[in-house]
Amino acid sequence: MKGLKGALVFAQSGGPTSVINASAAGVFLEGLKSEQITAVYGAAHGIRGILNEEMYDISKEDENELLLLKNTPSSAMGSVRYKLKDAAVDDTDYKRLLEVFKKYDVRYFFYNGGNDSMDTCNKISKYMAKSGYDINVIGVPKTIDNDLYGTDHCPGFASAAKYIATTIMEINLDAKVYDTPMVCIIEAMGRNAGWLTASAALANAKGLGADLIYLPEVPFSVDKFVKDIQDVCAKNNNKCIAVVSEGIHDENGTLICEKLGEVGAKDSFGHAQLGGVAASLAALIKAKTGFKTRGIELSLMQRCGAHCASGTDIEETFEAGKQAVRAAVAGETDKMVCYARKEGDKYECEYKLLPLELAANTEKTVPLEWITNNGTGISEEFVKYALPLIQGEPNMTKVDGLPRFAKLKKVLVEKR
Repeated sequence: MKGLKGALVFAQSGGPTSVINASAAGVFLEGLKSEQITAVYGAAHGIRGILNEEMYDISKEDENELLLLKNTPSSAMGSVRYKLKDAAVDDTDYKRLLEVFKKYDVRYFFYNGGNDSMDTCNKISKYMAKSGYDINVIGVPKTIDNDLYGTDHCPGFASAAKYIATTIMEINLDAKVYDTPMVCIIEAMGRNAGWLTASAALANAKGLGADLIYLPEVPFSVDKFVKDIQDVCAKNNNKCIAVVSEGIHDENGTLICEKLGEVGAKDSFGHAQLGGVAASLAALIKAKTGFKTRGIELSLMQRCGAHCASGTDIEETFEAGKQAVRAAVAGETDKMVCYARKEGDKYECEYKLLPLELAANTEKTVPLEWITNNGTGISEEFVKYALPLIQGEPNMTKVDGLPRFAKLKKVLVEKR
């Protein structure tokens, strides 16, 4: 709705990235200068902060600290994994959100996250519209998994891909210094979409990549994996580097991390907790070959490595935050900000809006035609897609050789 005047609330959800706070900076700085926005709040720990009336007054922050958010990893407002039930089943949370929005005259709501977060955003938007409350709701995308539908790429993916590719190149050099056998198995994040694992191909393009790459888009066979390793070692002086997605599964859909290890816990969205597949596969290869093996889980490092972030990713993410506010003030609602790649040989990004219901819970996976070599390689098409996204270095402020991250005051808004 056009012409709305009132407060803005921004919240973050799900796993953080090295650039998620760049979009926060964009939303905050754009919101603070808008005549239509009377107050700018950051919710503590996502949607739960609104439910609990725990929100920070962003107008109390120094502008320089807000700018430092562009190069500060993690979720500055605090994140959450909280799933709203369908309003038709239980509308308790929705009624509470409406109560808080009314109390603080919130007319602009921005939710920063991935698939599940866009689902939450969509549910809130639909409920508020049905309730007759005028509020413009915009989803601000975020996910290193790069699996959000409707956008060419996702904020955070490029920086994580750059970190993974760089780390693989470094490991490649280190793992081959001895004249004894060595098998390295590197685990990248990715439940159902293998974009991060595929980023190993960027290292391959520079001649220091992986011998084998396994994505969750293709069923994984443990027996085939063992043979693949043995075949590479036979041709490569008993050296092999393999990169696997944490979400690889067999032909029946059983996760390999559960098949070889213990059945893990579930998160609040009902997803299996992933991790540990590299260690399990390394133990298996050692038992089968007797070779020295290393299972390397990149874990949190791939999503918080701000020192190795993509300059392109940072600036695009900052702009996405600003675009979200401009769209909402212009009257757009129930949409997610998306990236579109312009036609032409030179990479350029433009911004568009996608209905939230299309973005919510719809995963974009790596095209099967980009997966080659009987499920162990990645095509040149992926490299052409991803390489432009990782360009540029972070303009990071440092003190005594170490990063100077944002230090927010986090002044809580007085409860009404």
